[in-house]
This record gives sequence, C-alpha cells and structure tokens, in this order.
Amino acid sequence: MQLPIRIPKHDNRSACRRFIFVLREVPAECRRCVEQLKEAGAYGAHVHYARFVARFPDVAALAAAPLGDVLAAWSGLGYYSRARNLHRAAQVVVAEHDGRFPTTSAALARLPGIGRSTAAAIAAFCFGERAAILDGNVKRVLARVLAFDRDLADARAERALWDAATALLPATGDVAAYTQGMMDVGATLCRVRSPHCLLCPAQPACAAAQNGTQERYPMKSRRTARSRKDTVWLELRWNDDVFLVEREPSGVWGGLWSLPELAATDELESLTAGWPGRSEVLAPFVHVLTHRDWHLQPVRWTFPPDLPANAIARCVARWPSGRWLAADAALALGVPAPLRKRLHEIAAVAV
Repeated sequence: MQLPIRIPKHDNRSACRRFIFVLREVPAECRRCVEQLKEAGAYGAHVHYARFVARFPDVAALAAAPLGDVLAAWSGLGYYSRARNLHRAAQVVVAEHDGRFPTTSAALARLPGIGRSTAAAIAAFCFGERAAILDGNVKRVLARVLAFDRDLADARAERALWDAATALLPATGDVAAYTQGMMDVGATLCRVRSPHCLLCPAQPACAAAQNGTQERYPMKSRRTARSRKDTVWLELRWNDDVFLVEREPSGVWGGLWSLPELAATDELESLTAGWPGRSEVLAPFVHVLTHRDWHLQPVRWTFPPDLPANAIARCVARWPSGRWLAADAALALGVPAPLRKRLHEIAAVAV
C-alpha cells in the first residue's frame, strides 16, 4: 500500500510549515528545529528558532557555550532536558565527529537525546534517507490507516508498527516531503478527537475512517496516572532585587534559575519566624506537566530596604548559592516561563 501523503517543497500555504525545508543540508539546524517544533508548534518554533540560531550560529558555537546560556535561549519552550541534550549532542559532534553531524539515522540515534524517530526525521530531511518516523502523531495516523488493533503499551506491538511504518515508505521520490506530510497530517488533520477525515489525503486508504472507528485507535492500555504536587513558591524581595536559586541539573526546570521552594505553608511559617519585613500571599496557579499537575502558591516576602546585608544573608542562609538580582539581570538567565512572566511584571514596575 502507498499512502498519498506529500507536502510540496514550495507549498505557499504557510511559511512556518515551509521553513524546515531550508534546513535539509544543515543537520545541526534541523535538529534544533525538530526539537523546538515539538515544544512550540510551527509559528512558535519559527520565532524561537530564529533567535536561537542567531545566538548559536553553528554546532561549534553551541558546543562551546555555557549551559546556562543555552537554557536562557531555550527559556519559554519547556522540556529543558531537550536543551541540555542538544548542548551535550553538540559537544559530542565537535569532539567525536570533527564538527560534522552523522549522516545516518542509526548514527544520529547514538547522540545524546536523539531517539529513533527524531534521528529518522533528521536523516530524511537532511540526507534523503529512507527512514520511518513514529512520533505520537504519526503513530495515530498509521494505527488508524491500518486499523492496528494491537496494544502499543506492548513493546512487541510497537516494533510491529515500526515495521509497518518502514514498509509504507515510498520506494522512490522525495522521502522528506512524505515525512513532512505524515507529520502535518498527524498534527493538523488526524486529531485525537474529531479528526478531519474528509480533508485527509490518506482517507481513501484509511481502514478506521471507512469503518467509523477512528477514536478506537491507537490502542494503548497502560496510561500513566496523573499526580499532584503542592509547592510554596517564595518570592523574596529586597529593594528592587529578587532572590533566585539554581535548580538541580535534572528534573523539572533542571538547571534553570527559579524562586526558592518549600513543601508546605507550615515550613514557610517555621522558616520565616522572626524575619523582618512583610509577607503577601499571591494568586495560586497550576503548572501542567506531562504527568503531573504542579500547584504553586506564590508568597512574596519583602525585606525592609535598609536591612543590612549580613541580616539578609542570615535569612537566606538555607540557599547558599542563591543570588540577588535585578529583574532585568534575572531575565538574562535561563528561567522557567511562569517566573519569566513575573520578572517582566517586576521590571515594568521598576522602570
């Protein structure tokens, strides 16, 4: 079976969809683009990508940059482990491949943070390799086209879908256009709910569309249960500065600068007993992660402006590596999106 899916290289419908084709001879840039498309969508990635490439114009510049600069440039996209892996991969390319990206999907998949599907996308776009991709959107397209009724929570079933994806690759022609087409169909037409089947080029070949069973596929029995985390987010203010701490390298917001965190309001009361100044409870919000809802309760503590530096140091001794920064200086660091918004508000008031 041949799927009639292809996006022309010179499609004029959307500049944001088209711009990936200029990267086909530049695998380092293609890697950055693919990762950012995952996070921001076509338009958001277009904006972030231009800014990122201006800051790190080639793989050598990215490899040589401090990780903090990379995280700062990535700020706002989320999933910061991808920025860290991008940095590590650039260093491996420079150190082990003489600054040239590997040219096969198998070799690309050995770089830090590049999985099989991303490696295949880069190899298809940059080198014309006949390699199948199988991200979440493409899994949904193929599972529906084939009425693939095996449980994708089973590794053997996923391997079988990989084999099917490879078998469906066009034997001739532009594999990059086919790959981009599959990505676009999955992202825009073959939606999880209410797919736009009448507009889909794969509809004549789609078993699920013919049988009206689109929402049955893909089949996956095990779903990761959502968890909840509650945190007090402590905004410490002294004069016009805010106190930030650098997070651990791994985990959510790993390596970014953020506000100090406490597990509960009881801990806040114990910590701040005897502190000079005043507190203000701000509006809580929920930061939605892949498998967790993170409930953050911001609390602002404002120290008296004439408080001596040694008294301030005693109050923040719990975070010895923390730094007092003006909002503008803090915005130059890698900070999570919720804090970036707050820092912009602080900076606007300070002007």
